[in-house]
Amino acid sequence: METRIAELRYKEVISVEDGSRYGYVGDMEVNLETGQVRALVVPGRRRLFGLLGREEDKVIPWSCVHRFGEDIILVQNRPPLSNGE
Repeated sequence: METRIAELRYKEVISVEDGSRYGYVGDMEVNLETGQVRALVVPGRRRLFGLLGREEDKVIPWSCVHRFGEDIILVQNRPPLSNGE
């Protein structure tokens, strides 16, 4: 499956552990030296129709991304443990 960065904005981020819906991808953090994606950023939800601002953005480390689908991205709430831990 191929996807473009612009298409990520239309994919909803959902937790595989409890089914929580975090929202849609708003941005990505990329290491410019290596070109690797470091995290997905989901904008915080608006409070009282945006009159009271927004919640904090949710930054999801790339190691927590479990699987990409046609219209969703499944993530784990906690990064997976390494074999050495």
